[in-house]
Amino acid sequence: MSALTLYHAARSRSSVALWMLEEIGQPYGIHLLSIKKGDNREHPYLDVNPMGKVPAVKHGDAVITEVAAVCCYLADAFPEAGLNIPIGDPRRGPYLKWLFFAPGVVEPAIFDRAFPRAAEAPRAALPFGEFDTAMNVLAKAVTPGPFLMGEKFTAADVVIGSQLRWATIFKLIPERKEFVDYMARFADRPAAKRAQAKDEQLANT
Repeated sequence: MSALTLYHAARSRSSVALWMLEEIGQPYGIHLLSIKKGDNREHPYLDVNPMGKVPAVKHGDAVITEVAAVCCYLADAFPEAGLNIPIGDPRRGPYLKWLFFAPGVVEPAIFDRAFPRAAEAPRAALPFGEFDTAMNVLAKAVTPGPFLMGEKFTAADVVIGSQLRWATIFKLIPERKEFVDYMARFADRPAAKRAQAKDEQLANT
């Protein structure tokens, strides 16, 4: 039995963790869940993640949930993969910022626009401020690139890159050249291709 287990629902946020696991190159097992059937809202999965969300990763006795935290943890736990910025490196601060910019800013901005409220919320009440500002900040961050941390591809690119790819597919963000060029730089990564192929296969099981 693998020391790493991914609790996974195909074509969901846990697809980000699937890509990350492929990037670190360690053996892992998959515990497949069906969101449609409600597997994630029932025991025994609720004993793993009481929030009833995916992904969750079990590594030995540790259970990690929340996709950005999962990717951060895996990058630090397996530094030989070269996907983290180590503690003590001054670049770790910006690296952590981009890791958590995705769930803290980009995703709320996208869903706020996709599901508009009857009344607009005050800017100060929203974690992203305003949609256009969030998109402009992100566009600047990936230009000139090639990646968020310059030449080094990191777990932050897995998280932000996955989010941009998903939002682009569903036309939830503007098709900006900065985003298109950035996504093209990691599209041919072998780990990304393996994860996509595996996710498609799991979605059809």
